[in-house]
Amino acid sequence: KIAQKNEVIDATKEKLDRQEQHLGHKKSELDAILKETEKEEELLIKKSAEYSESIDAHLYTAYKRIRTKVKNGLAVVAIERGASGGSYFTIPPQVQMEIASRQKIITDEYSGRILVDPKLAEEEMDKMKSIFS
Repeated sequence: KIAQKNEVIDATKEKLDRQEQHLGHKKSELDAILKETEKEEELLIKKSAEYSESIDAHLYTAYKRIRTKVKNGLAVVAIERGASGGSYFTIPPQVQMEIASRQKIITDEYSGRILVDPKLAEEEMDKMKSIFS
């Protein structure tokens, strides 16, 4: 019985060593990702500070207020399949046309988020990808 228990202990120790090595590898991967993300975050903070100076103070304070109140931090959302990307309530076609014309800033009446058309959102995502690439 003692020999059998010793075998079980040895097998468990080997498994523990493998798991610790795997954990060490995953921690090093996580650290590398965190460093990369930290660099992107610093760049975003700089860009945000630059752009905030060129925006009307009233609009910028409204943007910050919206961003702090919403759950996931998205203050500007695109229209997806006829509904707001934040609240998923249907937006009337007339309002969708006004958003697509880009003449004025329109907010979602349910969530308070700023609405943009999908084409504009896609263009901005492409711009952001080119900045970070």
